[in-house]
Amino acid sequence: MQQSSASTKYVFVTGGVASSLGKGIISASLGKLLQSRGYSVTIQKLDPYINVDPGTLNPYEHGECYVTEDGAETDLDLGHYERFTGVPTSQLNNVTTGKIYQTVISKERRGDYLGKTVQVIPHITDEIKRHIKLLGNKNKTDVVITEIGGTVGDIESLPFIEAVRQLRWELGPNNSAFIHLTLVPFLSASGELKTKPTQHSVKELLENGIQPDVLVLRTEKSLSEEIKRKVALFCNVDPDAVVESIDVKTIYEVPLRMLHEKLDLTILRKLNLPARQPELTDWEMFVERVKKPSKKVNIGLVGKYVQLPDAYKSIIESFIHAGAANNCKVNLELIQSEDLNTENINEKLSHLNGILVAPGFGHRGIEGKILAVKFARENKIPFLGICLGMQCAVIEFARNVLGLADANSTEMVRNTTNPVIDLMENQKGITDLGGTMRLGAYPCVIEKGSKAHKAYLAEEVKERHRHRYEFNNKYLEQFKNAGMLPVGINPDTELVEIMELQDHPWFVGVQFHPEYSSTVSKPHPLFVAFVKAAMSFKK
Repeated sequence: MQQSSASTKYVFVTGGVASSLGKGIISASLGKLLQSRGYSVTIQKLDPYINVDPGTLNPYEHGECYVTEDGAETDLDLGHYERFTGVPTSQLNNVTTGKIYQTVISKERRGDYLGKTVQVIPHITDEIKRHIKLLGNKNKTDVVITEIGGTVGDIESLPFIEAVRQLRWELGPNNSAFIHLTLVPFLSASGELKTKPTQHSVKELLENGIQPDVLVLRTEKSLSEEIKRKVALFCNVDPDAVVESIDVKTIYEVPLRMLHEKLDLTILRKLNLPARQPELTDWEMFVERVKKPSKKVNIGLVGKYVQLPDAYKSIIESFIHAGAANNCKVNLELIQSEDLNTENINEKLSHLNGILVAPGFGHRGIEGKILAVKFARENKIPFLGICLGMQCAVIEFARNVLGLADANSTEMVRNTTNPVIDLMENQKGITDLGGTMRLGAYPCVIEKGSKAHKAYLAEEVKERHRHRYEFNNKYLEQFKNAGMLPVGINPDTELVEIMELQDHPWFVGVQFHPEYSSTVSKPHPLFVAFVKAAMSFKK
């Protein structure tokens, strides 16, 4: 049972010393722990970059662009929030500097400020505060956890820091808490853990008017009680509010570590909320299966952003969820599609028990992806194609089975004579890149008896999309007659959502992104079925 309360409480998570310390994982872990104690929780990310959203960012710049059910293109940390808590996020859960300024400038152009000079304070900070409170008010949530991107001291973060400083004062006592995440580096030359960077980071936060309530210290070595007391003394926090966050084998262990460190109890005390007994049995069993699987399979992920694994973050995590569901470790091999050719394809892929061709945009690496599809099809290796991966499967089948040698997507070759993948008629002529995108959750009706139906055990599902080009229905009969079947169809538009090969143990291509909706509590059924097929192929 989740508790409802008269007013929403707020927790703010900041970071110092270095970036990429894991604010998102700490926020998600705290959310999970509060949830396990009966509180409703939602988590949001404040991003300091000026892009309105990460939709136009290269994955090498920012990692994966995560998509919510309502079609928001967001920071990848929202994926962590959903995977840990199982609570869907929305457009309200990701706020950028670009979005804030866009809103304020639009209001100024409309005359909403009645001719006043528009300034960072109060207009920008007021808009930030409005977005923070809007999330809690809309969802009637007990606790809103707000992660502030970047590092304290960054110029870009200052308006967000100032906004939450004001908000703490406005909310009154016991209605907000601040967590500051820092690094305690280990100097191997002297054999010492150094706390000075944390002290300087807290000093920087204090200069901005914020006294942290809890310090979470990232470390590769265990912290002694003496170090914790020293940090507490110099940073003006209670000794029991200094929390160790030591490196662990899997991120899913972090909530259990934070439970051991009493992070949630400290926050509940600061917020003046009762601490019920946590219920984490299922989570503990999941972590145990992740750490001690009884089987393993090798699956190749063929993509063009493999130098930065965060570009495929949700896919990687989905394999962890599906592996645990099958009591199996998935050894995921990231394969650069540009490196694949007819000479090395056998060497690169023949040892695999399954092949996933990843999503993406643009023509770079496309022919390598098509070669990988052909290899999986001809050698009966379990195959999953996601978004562009499904489109590559369609192009490969058209070329090598239907005999349409020049078959292609008009994304790659605009004037191809066999556009098996194309923009729909109502999309043509739209020049704004976002205008032609299909974003967010759409329904899909699944054919009974298909592999997808056996995986989902449902005849209709809703899945999230992020793409522009579609299967061209003019070729539908040719594909069906040759054994590549459209087993998932959008009931409103007749667009193809799922394609399967008839004469293959497990070959599924999906136009949507199943990885976005896989969580610890509900591993995505397609990933679970794919891993199971890979295990059978290995046998």
